[in-house]
Formats: sequence, C-alpha cells, structure tokens
Amino acid sequence: MLQFERHEYEARLDAARRAMRELGLAGMLLFAPESHYYLTGYDTGGYVFFQCLVLTADGRKPVLLTRRPDLEQARITSIIEDVRLWYDTEGGNPAVDLRELCAELKLMGEKIGIELDNYGLTGANHARVAAAFAGFATLIDASALVRHLRIIKSPAEQAYVRRAAALADASLLAQIAAAGPGVPEGEVHAAGHAAIYLEGGDVAAAGPVLGAGERALLSRTSTGFGVLKPVDQLTLEFAGAYRHYHACLMRTLAIGEATARQRDMFEATREALAAMTEAIVVGRPLGEIDDAHRRVYDARGYAHARYSACGYSLGATYSPNWMDVPPMLYSGNPWPAAEGMVLFLHAILMDASTGYAMSAGYTVIVGAKGPEVLSQVPVEYQVCTGTAGFRGWAKGV
Repeated sequence: MLQFERHEYEARLDAARRAMRELGLAGMLLFAPESHYYLTGYDTGGYVFFQCLVLTADGRKPVLLTRRPDLEQARITSIIEDVRLWYDTEGGNPAVDLRELCAELKLMGEKIGIELDNYGLTGANHARVAAAFAGFATLIDASALVRHLRIIKSPAEQAYVRRAAALADASLLAQIAAAGPGVPEGEVHAAGHAAIYLEGGDVAAAGPVLGAGERALLSRTSTGFGVLKPVDQLTLEFAGAYRHYHACLMRTLAIGEATARQRDMFEATREALAAMTEAIVVGRPLGEIDDAHRRVYDARGYAHARYSACGYSLGATYSPNWMDVPPMLYSGNPWPAAEGMVLFLHAILMDASTGYAMSAGYTVIVGAKGPEVLSQVPVEYQVCTGTAGFRGWAKGV
C-alpha cells in the first residue's frame, strides 16, 4: 500500500540523515505527520495522540513509538519495520518510553533534533518530552529539517499534484453548475465534494471556504450555511486532494446578476493574478510575487481591500491545514523560487466598505521555463443563474 516506490523513501531518508549530520545531530524526534508520511509512507490520524518517529544519523532504520491502534496502520502503509507501543494507563507517560527508546539507540548525551513546529506535538506533550530528556540529551529545535526537504517535489509527487488539480477543476465546475438563486449553500458544497470523491480523490486537510453575502468576505472556514439570494455573491476556496497532495482553487462567483463594481474588482483581480504568475522566475525571490500583487491592486485603487500576502506552498499535509508553509508569498521574502516548488497563488479583495468580495486563485508548479498553471478552467467573471443544486448536478443537468 505504499504510495511511492521504496527507493524514493530510502532516498528521502538518506537526505534527512545528511542534513542531520550537517547540523551535528545524532538523532531526530519526528512528530510531524507530514514527516512520517514523506520519509516512510506512514499514514494515520494517530498523530492527535503522542507518537514519534526516531531517526538516527548513522543509517539505522527508523523506529516508531505509537499506540496499539496504529500498529497495523504502520505495517500496511509504511516501510517502518520497528514499531514500539505505549499503552494508555493511569499516570502513564509516553515521553519516558521515548527516552528509554533513545537510550536503547545509544543517544544518551547526544544532540537530538526535535520537531516543535507542527500539529503532532502539543505544548503539553512537548513539556513532557523536555522534562523526560532533561539531563539525558540536548534537544535542538530542528523543525525545518524535513520540512525544507519536502518543498521541492519529485516527479512522482508532481504527478499526484497534477491529479489533485484535475480533481479541483472538476469540483469547481460542479459548484458553478450547482450555484444559483435559491440554492442552499450546502448543495453547492455537496456538489463540489462529490466531484472529488467520485473520481477517487481524498478528503482535503482543511474544510473549504464557502460563504455567500457578507460571509463571502471571509477567507477562513466558518459554520452557518444559508440559501443563495436572488442577487448574491459566493466565495469558494477549496482543494482537490490526492494521496494527501493538495491543489487549491479560489473564486468569487456572482449569483443572479453581474454588478459593475464587482466586475471592476474582477478585472483587477485577474490582472493581479496574471502579474503574480509572470513574477515567478527560478532563482528570483518569492517576495517579488507579492510585489506584483500589490502593484496591480494598489494602482487600481484597491490597496485598502487586498491582503498583505498572496499565497503559500502546498504539499502533502494533514488536518487541520492544507497550507504547507513556509514559504509564504509576502513582500520581502528572500526565498528563491526553485524548480519543483508547488505554490498556491491567490488574489483576494475583501472590501468591507462596499460589502463586495472578489477573489481568484490557482496552483502552479515552478519549472525552469516558468510556472505551470495546473487549472484548466479559465479565470472568468462567472455569473450563476441556474438552480440545479447538488441534486440537479448529480443527475447531469
């Protein structure tokens, strides 16, 4: 059930070990589920409990410490051969089990890297680890070690991203077909998800943004679906996901009829997105993408309504976030664009002074000759007037 050839995992492990040796680390405590998946294929939601993959710099096989429910998960989904279990007991402390494992691996007195900046290690669990390892070894924050290796996608990873992008396109078209006056927002949501799942896609790592009216100005998931009004606006931001790799799209749709103000916002948004795409040049700072974004919007009189960043890196991520950062796309970011990066570009206007929203975004793969825009759906000002809803879309209406 491995998602990549075994040799790809071995190459990733070797690269991680080289990076460890460069930092003088004898071992790594890997808590990020993304690191587990990237290095070994291990695929689970068990990271919400205490679990850690221990990697040594000397070439020994990684060892996983986890709970009993994830034993078969590791066996079936990963290349991990050595799985140690901790058990739920009153007063039990898996951080002590982790220290004993590290003692067995002869890491006592060594410098050990630890991933702190991730969703697999809560503050409470970090406190337990810090207490257990006090006087045993020196823990060094190495949150970026595997994260930086993951930024450049291999050809096999890029194939999954392209598949995710095709699923996102199918979802967008389904949502456009479903949206219209009188349609419940939940039906639009259902149509978009069905298009992904029926074609073999996965559940995205985060809930989509889907909101009409005033909620169209939100760019975070929120509860409270309503019904689309005769004249309305609907903001969509979502991801197609395939083997945990994400490709995002964003659009604001007009419902019922076009408005002159919103159409002008769209023209500025389309121009900004095009300028952002042109600014992606291998070797040039990623901050120049946001410079282009700001330049267009500010010249069109929308400085008050734009955001201060215009996108981020994507990859294989776990809940609660499909954003795979760093890097973020903000002015002044010196990180150079490189072949194999996967970036989500979004141009967003949220104008509270008028109540209008407008946004457009798509995912690109950075290439030697420029960015490859993965979406095949044109960036257009879309006015939705139908009432097909999910049930109508599902019947092919």
